[in-house]
Amino acid sequence: MKVVHTDYELVERLQKGDVEAFDLIYYKYSRNLYAFGLKYLRSAEEAEELVQSVFLKIWETHAILNKESSFKSYIFTITYNDICKLFRRRSYKQKFMEDTIYENSQSSSESEDSIDSRSLLDRVHTIIEKLPERQKTIFLKSRKEFKSTREIAEEVGLSPGTVDNYVSESLKFIRYHLQKDSLPLVLLFSLCIFK
Repeated sequence: MKVVHTDYELVERLQKGDVEAFDLIYYKYSRNLYAFGLKYLRSAEEAEELVQSVFLKIWETHAILNKESSFKSYIFTITYNDICKLFRRRSYKQKFMEDTIYENSQSSSESEDSIDSRSLLDRVHTIIEKLPERQKTIFLKSRKEFKSTREIAEEVGLSPGTVDNYVSESLKFIRYHLQKDSLPLVLLFSLCIFK
């Protein structure tokens, strides 16, 4: 006879680091979380990464999980928040690409095919390293970690307006130095795909 475990029991065991309980929770929820993510992300790869990310967070916080509250609501809230972050990441990429194309469409007649994108990315990283430390930290949180202005403001203890100014000044600084090097700024897509 199959034993049915309640979420309360599983979370109670998981709080103590019980790996079997974690596996049972994964088995119970992973398929539904994947379907939920796929519905909104429309990407099997992103949906799979989403599930892995959610369960990694569950494991990392297993000791402080609240067995008294609804675990199902908790895990779907984490999933929902991660989906929102992915959408924000997509919109940042799209906006930056559009801004870059618009502002720099006539900046260079050099063929994009002749540019080594790896070299450009290295050049961008070199320029970013020249930013003042605080400005660099805020810029990377925005463009590499894809955090919202509000999230960054809370983390660094500044107003959202100041954070936006730091990011804007960083972009101007990078564009200026790339123009000095006569590099086609349309390839600044690399700023949106830090790995």
